[in-house]
Amino acid sequence: MTKQEKVDFVMDTLKKLYPQIPIPLDHKDPYTLLIAVLMSAQSTDVRVNKITPLLFEVADNPFDMIKLTVEEIRDIIKPVGLSPMKSKGIHGLSHILIDKYDGQVPQSIEALEELPAVGHKTASVVVSQAFGIPAFPVDTHIHRLMYRWGFTNGKNVVQTEKDAKRLFPEHLWNDLHLQIIWYGRQYSPARGWDLEEDIITKTIGRKTVINEYYSKKKKRK
Repeated sequence: MTKQEKVDFVMDTLKKLYPQIPIPLDHKDPYTLLIAVLMSAQSTDVRVNKITPLLFEVADNPFDMIKLTVEEIRDIIKPVGLSPMKSKGIHGLSHILIDKYDGQVPQSIEALEELPAVGHKTASVVVSQAFGIPAFPVDTHIHRLMYRWGFTNGKNVVQTEKDAKRLFPEHLWNDLHLQIIWYGRQYSPARGWDLEEDIITKTIGRKTVINEYYSKKKKRK
Protein backbone atom coordinates (compact mmCIF):
# COMPACT_ATOMS: atom_id res chain seq x y z
CA MET A 1 0.00 0.00 0.00
CA THR A 2 1.16 3.54 -0.72
CA LYS A 3 1.14 6.11 2.09
CA GLN A 4 -1.99 7.70 0.59
CA GLU A 5 -3.78 4.34 0.40
CA LYS A 6 -2.94 3.76 4.07
CA VAL A 7 -4.31 7.20 4.99
CA ASP A 8 -7.48 6.49 3.00
CA PHE A 9 -7.87 3.11 4.70
CA VAL A 10 -7.63 4.77 8.13
CA MET A 11 -10.20 7.45 7.26
CA ASP A 12 -12.63 4.93 5.71
CA THR A 13 -12.34 2.49 8.63
CA LEU A 14 -12.83 5.20 11.26
CA LYS A 15 -15.85 6.60 9.43
CA LYS A 16 -17.48 3.16 9.36
CA LEU A 17 -16.74 2.53 13.05
CA TYR A 18 -17.71 6.00 14.29
CA PRO A 19 -20.29 7.58 11.96
CA GLN A 20 -21.65 9.51 14.97
CA ILE A 21 -18.80 10.79 17.13
CA PRO A 22 -19.44 11.26 20.84
CA ILE A 23 -17.74 14.21 22.58
CA PRO A 24 -15.70 12.79 25.50
CA LEU A 25 -16.12 15.69 27.97
CA ASP A 26 -19.56 16.85 29.12
CA HIS A 27 -20.11 20.60 28.65
CA LYS A 28 -22.80 23.05 27.56
CA ASP A 29 -20.84 25.99 26.12
CA PRO A 30 -17.27 27.12 25.30
CA TYR A 31 -16.52 28.16 28.90
CA THR A 32 -17.56 24.86 30.49
CA LEU A 33 -15.65 22.98 27.74
CA LEU A 34 -12.52 25.05 28.43
CA ILE A 35 -12.71 24.25 32.15
CA ALA A 36 -13.40 20.55 31.51
CA VAL A 37 -10.46 20.20 29.09
CA LEU A 38 -8.13 22.04 31.48
CA MET A 39 -9.20 19.65 34.25
CA SER A 40 -8.62 16.57 32.06
CA ALA A 41 -4.81 16.98 32.00
CA GLN A 42 -3.28 13.81 33.44
CA SER A 43 -6.74 12.59 34.44
CA THR A 44 -9.47 10.53 32.79
CA ASP A 45 -12.53 11.92 31.03
CA VAL A 46 -14.72 9.68 33.20
CA ARG A 47 -13.34 11.23 36.38
CA VAL A 48 -13.61 14.76 35.01
CA ASN A 49 -17.24 14.15 33.97
CA LYS A 50 -18.01 13.15 37.57
CA ILE A 51 -16.47 16.32 39.06
CA THR A 52 -17.46 19.06 36.57
CA PRO A 53 -21.20 18.91 37.49
CA LEU A 54 -20.25 19.64 41.12
CA LEU A 55 -18.17 22.65 40.06
CA PHE A 56 -20.64 23.92 37.46
CA GLU A 57 -23.51 23.69 39.91
CA VAL A 58 -21.71 26.41 41.89
CA ALA A 59 -20.12 28.29 38.99
CA ASP A 60 -20.65 27.60 35.28
CA ASN A 61 -19.46 31.00 34.01
CA PRO A 62 -16.45 33.22 34.73
CA PHE A 63 -18.48 35.80 36.69
CA ASP A 64 -19.60 33.20 39.24
CA MET A 65 -16.22 31.43 39.19
CA ILE A 66 -14.30 34.48 40.42
CA LYS A 67 -16.67 34.74 43.40
CA LEU A 68 -15.06 31.49 44.62
CA THR A 69 -11.59 31.47 46.16
CA VAL A 70 -8.83 29.34 44.63
CA GLU A 71 -9.10 27.11 47.72
CA GLU A 72 -12.85 26.60 47.23
CA ILE A 73 -12.30 25.60 43.60
CA ARG A 74 -9.49 23.29 44.67
CA ASP A 75 -11.67 21.55 47.27
CA ILE A 76 -14.24 20.69 44.57
CA ILE A 77 -11.83 19.53 41.85
CA LYS A 78 -9.31 17.69 44.07
CA PRO A 79 -10.27 14.19 42.79
CA VAL A 80 -9.06 14.98 39.24
CA GLY A 81 -5.45 15.51 40.38
CA LEU A 82 -3.05 18.46 39.96
CA SER A 83 -5.70 20.53 41.76
CA PRO A 84 -3.35 23.29 43.04
CA MET A 85 -2.30 24.23 39.50
CA LYS A 86 -5.72 23.67 37.94
CA SER A 87 -7.64 25.68 40.56
CA LYS A 88 -5.27 28.64 40.16
CA GLY A 89 -5.59 28.36 36.38
CA ILE A 90 -9.41 28.24 36.46
CA HIS A 91 -9.60 31.26 38.78
CA GLY A 92 -6.96 33.22 36.87
CA LEU A 93 -8.33 32.60 33.38
CA SER A 94 -11.87 33.47 34.55
CA HIS A 95 -10.57 36.90 35.63
CA ILE A 96 -8.84 37.41 32.27
CA LEU A 97 -11.94 36.37 30.31
CA ILE A 98 -13.96 39.02 32.16
CA ASP A 99 -11.31 41.77 31.98
CA LYS A 100 -10.19 41.18 28.40
CA TYR A 101 -13.02 39.37 26.60
CA ASP A 102 -16.26 40.47 28.34
CA GLY A 103 -16.58 37.01 29.84
CA GLN A 104 -16.46 35.25 26.46
CA VAL A 105 -14.00 32.52 25.45
CA PRO A 106 -11.76 33.74 22.59
CA GLN A 107 -11.90 31.79 19.34
CA SER A 108 -8.20 31.65 18.50
CA ILE A 109 -5.57 29.13 19.64
CA GLU A 110 -3.07 31.94 20.22
CA ALA A 111 -5.42 33.89 22.53
CA LEU A 112 -6.37 30.74 24.44
CA GLU A 113 -2.72 29.76 24.92
CA GLU A 114 -2.14 33.05 26.73
CA LEU A 115 -4.58 32.01 29.47
CA PRO A 116 -3.16 30.43 32.65
CA ALA A 117 -2.92 26.61 32.65
CA VAL A 118 -4.03 26.45 28.99
CA GLY A 119 -1.57 24.68 26.72
CA HIS A 120 -1.62 24.05 22.99
CA LYS A 121 -3.63 20.82 23.23
CA THR A 122 -6.33 22.38 25.44
CA ALA A 123 -6.58 25.41 23.13
CA SER A 124 -6.85 23.14 20.07
CA VAL A 125 -9.64 21.06 21.64
CA VAL A 126 -11.62 24.19 22.52
CA VAL A 127 -11.43 25.81 19.07
CA SER A 128 -12.30 22.54 17.33
CA GLN A 129 -15.13 21.34 19.59
CA ALA A 130 -16.61 24.67 20.72
CA PHE A 131 -16.21 26.70 17.53
CA GLY A 132 -15.75 24.15 14.73
CA ILE A 133 -12.40 25.65 13.72
CA PRO A 134 -10.11 22.98 12.18
CA ALA A 135 -7.44 21.82 14.66
CA PHE A 136 -5.73 18.54 15.44
CA PRO A 137 -5.18 18.21 19.19
CA VAL A 138 -2.75 15.34 19.84
CA ASP A 139 -3.23 13.32 23.02
CA THR A 140 -1.44 10.13 24.09
CA HIS A 141 -3.80 7.92 22.03
CA ILE A 142 -3.25 9.86 18.79
CA HIS A 143 0.52 10.04 19.43
CA ARG A 144 0.66 6.26 19.97
CA LEU A 145 -1.50 5.35 16.97
CA MET A 146 0.17 7.72 14.53
CA TYR A 147 3.45 5.97 15.41
CA ARG A 148 1.97 2.46 15.23
CA TRP A 149 0.54 3.26 11.81
CA GLY A 150 3.89 4.58 10.54
CA PHE A 151 2.54 8.10 10.02
CA THR A 152 5.03 9.83 12.33
CA ASN A 153 8.41 9.09 13.90
CA GLY A 154 6.97 9.40 17.41
CA LYS A 155 9.64 11.83 18.63
CA ASN A 156 7.15 14.29 20.19
CA VAL A 157 3.53 15.47 20.00
CA VAL A 158 4.52 18.64 18.12
CA GLN A 159 5.89 16.55 15.25
CA THR A 160 2.92 14.18 15.42
CA GLU A 161 0.51 17.12 15.05
CA LYS A 162 2.43 18.45 12.03
CA ASP A 163 2.40 15.02 10.39
CA ALA A 164 -1.33 14.53 11.07
CA LYS A 165 -2.17 17.92 9.57
CA ARG A 166 -0.03 17.17 6.54
CA LEU A 167 -1.55 13.72 5.91
CA PHE A 168 -5.25 14.28 6.62
CA PRO A 169 -7.55 16.78 4.83
CA GLU A 170 -8.25 19.88 6.93
CA HIS A 171 -12.05 19.58 6.76
CA LEU A 172 -11.80 16.19 8.54
CA TRP A 173 -9.38 17.16 11.34
CA ASN A 174 -12.04 17.82 13.97
CA ASP A 175 -13.77 14.48 13.35
CA LEU A 176 -10.59 12.47 12.91
CA HIS A 177 -8.88 13.51 16.11
CA LEU A 178 -11.91 12.29 18.07
CA GLN A 179 -12.34 9.13 15.98
CA ILE A 180 -8.67 8.20 16.54
CA ILE A 181 -9.02 8.76 20.30
CA TRP A 182 -12.07 6.47 20.50
CA TYR A 183 -10.35 3.88 18.29
CA GLY A 184 -7.22 3.97 20.44
CA ARG A 185 -9.21 3.43 23.62
CA GLN A 186 -11.29 0.63 22.14
CA TYR A 187 -8.98 -1.27 19.80
CA SER A 188 -5.39 -0.09 20.19
CA PRO A 189 -4.65 0.72 23.83
CA ALA A 190 -1.18 1.08 25.33
CA ARG A 191 -1.82 -1.85 27.71
CA GLY A 192 -3.73 -5.05 27.06
CA TRP A 193 -3.41 -4.50 23.32
CA ASP A 194 -4.77 -7.29 21.09
CA LEU A 195 -3.50 -6.82 17.56
CA GLU A 196 -6.10 -9.24 16.21
CA GLU A 197 -8.81 -6.77 17.29
CA ASP A 198 -6.88 -3.78 15.93
CA ILE A 199 -7.80 -3.95 12.23
CA ILE A 200 -6.05 -0.72 11.27
CA THR A 201 -2.63 -1.50 12.79
CA LYS A 202 -2.88 -5.13 11.63
CA THR A 203 -3.52 -3.96 8.05
CA ILE A 204 -1.23 -0.92 7.64
CA GLY A 205 0.89 -0.80 10.80
CA ARG A 206 4.61 -0.18 11.06
CA LYS A 207 6.42 -3.49 10.48
CA THR A 208 8.73 -3.05 13.49
CA VAL A 209 5.73 -2.46 15.78
CA ILE A 210 3.91 -5.57 14.50
CA ASN A 211 7.06 -7.75 14.72
CA GLU A 212 7.72 -6.53 18.26
CA TYR A 213 4.13 -7.33 19.23
CA TYR A 214 4.41 -10.93 17.98
CA SER A 215 7.86 -11.52 19.50
CA LYS A 216 6.58 -10.34 22.92
CA LYS A 217 3.53 -12.56 22.53
CA LYS A 218 5.76 -15.58 21.83
CA LYS A 219 7.83 -14.90 24.95
CA ARG A 220 4.69 -14.79 27.07
CA LYS A 221 3.62 -18.27 25.92
